[in-house]
Amino acid sequence: MKYLHLIWAALFRRKTRTVFTLLSVLAAFLLFGMLDAVRTAFTAPPSAAGVSRLFVGSRVSIIQSLPQSLLPQIQALPGVDEVTYANWFGGYYQDPKNVNVMFQIAIGPQYLDMHPEFVLPPAQRKAFDETRAGAVIGDTAARALGIKVGDRIPIRGSIFTNKDSGETTWTFDIVGIFKAAEEKQRGFENQLLFRWDYFDEGRAFGEGTVGWYIVRVSDPGESEKVAAAIDALSANSDHETSSQTEQAANLAFMKQIGDIGLIVGAIMAAVFFTLILLTGNTMAQAVRERIPELAVLKTLGFTNRSVLGLVLAESVLLVVLGGAIGLALAQVMLPGLNAASGGRVNFPPIGASTWLLGLALMVGIGLVVGVLPALRGMRLRIVDALAGR
Repeated sequence: MKYLHLIWAALFRRKTRTVFTLLSVLAAFLLFGMLDAVRTAFTAPPSAAGVSRLFVGSRVSIIQSLPQSLLPQIQALPGVDEVTYANWFGGYYQDPKNVNVMFQIAIGPQYLDMHPEFVLPPAQRKAFDETRAGAVIGDTAARALGIKVGDRIPIRGSIFTNKDSGETTWTFDIVGIFKAAEEKQRGFENQLLFRWDYFDEGRAFGEGTVGWYIVRVSDPGESEKVAAAIDALSANSDHETSSQTEQAANLAFMKQIGDIGLIVGAIMAAVFFTLILLTGNTMAQAVRERIPELAVLKTLGFTNRSVLGLVLAESVLLVVLGGAIGLALAQVMLPGLNAASGGRVNFPPIGASTWLLGLALMVGIGLVVGVLPALRGMRLRIVDALAGR
């Protein structure tokens, strides 16, 4: 540590170049911290232990339907408090570009009761229960599409045909607008919820089937046991189920876009490869400019190993300084990502394992980019370095 002042002075010899290099390292490790959280969130779905609500879907595919005859069987299981069901609709309002602005789901009885995160005024809830073609929409989607209570809107489906009209267009009466109970759940406000009986009676195919079940357990401590009992009901049948947490189900749905772990790993590899090229060039240029200074250090008695250590320490300090700031910023920003996801994905905070891996990468990259300039400084001959000076 006694040479820290020399290392610091050398590092900021060219302040502008060093600052821009630090910003590059900062950006790389900011991405590392956030992408590692994404990788962890998508590769480690939470266990069902301790949750009060289970998602029961097809073991084959999340889009595979289940028979409605499972409902009374699930209700009769010990530990089950309440059961409801839902079905994905898949459509858009006015413009196909709005397909991701508002998702449509047909919901069974008690669905809203079992989801207290949807806050709906009592009068609007009563209207929903009494209106066959009634629908409630999230506040975010309503604002984005200019929809208000009392509107009668057409939704053009991409899957289900209405057997009454022979077309894929369904009409709904907007009887309520719900809001999320918490700010971090605002992502759920981009949904349109309508009555499953209206949907089931009107569709041209698939009557008597549901997309998935939502099960509320009496004792969260027994949730894994209940999940196993539910799956045992349809074991070795053509409609085997997979009971899991709703968060795990959301992750499974989102992972259909591809192997998230592989994508994240490839991005991080490209980022670090570019970082090595950038910082390697910075260190090579810095040492090249200081050849006479290194020769003077050797003249004053610094050994070859001392010069090697000084240059390597400078390189490692450069990467560690920028990387630590980047990881710290990622840790601060992750809660915002969780809020933006509306509770669909729970990005874990940056823990000790990520910090240790990050520090190892910082030191490793620092050594890799500094080794060639350091060897050049170590092998430097004083006479050659000071020739012509």
